This record gives sequence, structure tokens and C-alpha cells, in this order.
Amino acid sequence: MKQSLLVKLSRINKIYHTGEIALQALKDISLEVRKGEFVAIIGASGSGKSTLMNIIGLLDHPTSGKYELDGQDSSHLKEDTLAQIRNKKIGFVFQSFNLLPRTTAMDNVAIPLIYAGLSRSERMDRAKQALEQVGLDDKLASHPNQLSGGQQQRVAIARALVNNPGIILADEPTGNLDTKSGSEIMRIFERFHKLGKTIIMITHEDDIAKHAKRVIRMKDGQIWTS
Repeated sequence: MKQSLLVKLSRINKIYHTGEIALQALKDISLEVRKGEFVAIIGASGSGKSTLMNIIGLLDHPTSGKYELDGQDSSHLKEDTLAQIRNKKIGFVFQSFNLLPRTTAMDNVAIPLIYAGLSRSERMDRAKQALEQVGLDDKLASHPNQLSGGQQQRVAIARALVNNPGIILADEPTGNLDTKSGSEIMRIFERFHKLGKTIIMITHEDDIAKHAKRVIRMKDGQIWTS
């Protein structure tokens, strides 16, 4: 029995305007991702993969087309509504980690829970659990500059997971890491996928994409194979 649809893109186009110049970043993209899938979107710089991720992550609007996230048409929602949906349903992992430098690992992980209205004690309990899940139970009070790149990315993964979102979006999650640390990060993603998490990962590396169960290739703003 197939899992229900989590992401459904129908004929998505994205055009950026700079003065009189129009750049079409996405061209008639249709894509479906079901709950529990691990999908890699791969392409060279300028292929449109990051633009696609921004639309899937509700960080940008399509110029035309329809985007349904978990059955809800989100193509034309207002920004405050999009922010609420992002916080509840999407966990982000970025290449540059995006951690607050003067904040402990626990407090970095707890940030999404502030917007969920949890008390500080509840936030700390859940942040601690999330860090334990990525093997950082001994780094709870550490600041980013006291952690290796791989450890910082594990903090970022814990932060993405702490709200128990329906989908994890990872944008070049190993891009700033050495090969060993990158392999460790991919094993963490594989483990969470086996636990039922839906993961969509952007990458330009075939060795990273092969960890996913489905690979979608992009070129010139279009999907080439899936």
C-alpha cells in the first residue's frame, strides 16, 4: 500500500525579473513525494534545484502552478501563514549550518520550539532528546566554535527534527564537510529515514545522492529523470 502524498507540485514555473531581463529558473515542474520517502534532487549550479527546494520549503512562491503540501494548496498563502506551516511541518538543514554562534547546542536546537509556544523546561527536554538522537548528548552546553563541522551539522539536524516535522529539507548538507564527516551525516539521514522520516535532499554530488532511495536529476530548470 502506497503512503499518502506529502508534496505535490503541478506545472510549477518560477521567473525572476531583473530590470527588463526575465530568467526562468523553473520550467513546468511536476513532482510528487510520498510520506516516508528519501529523495535526492541533484544538478549542477544553476540547474534550478535550490529554487525548487525554496518553493518546497515555502521560502519562495512559484510564478505559476500549484503546490500542495500535505494536501493543502500553499501556492498563494500569506507570509505569516507560510511561516506557521514551515515551523510545524518542515525542518531545514543547510550547508552552512546556520547556528547562532553565542548560543549553546541545546539552545540552538530549541529555537523552533519557542515559536511553538512551549515552556523553557519543555524546550530544553526536547532539545536534549533531539541531541541525544544524533549522538551529541555530551555536547549539550557546547557553543558552535567548540564543535567540529560534522558536530555542528548534527546540531542542525537535531534542530530540524525537534518539532517532529513531516518533512526534512536538506540543502547540500555535506557541502562544508570532509568525506568522513559527510559519510557520518548521511548515515544519520539514512537512520532517520528508516524510522519513517520524509527527507528531500539537494546535492550536486552523485556519491551523496546515492544514499537516497530515489534520485531526481535537474538541468536548465527542468526535471530530466526520476
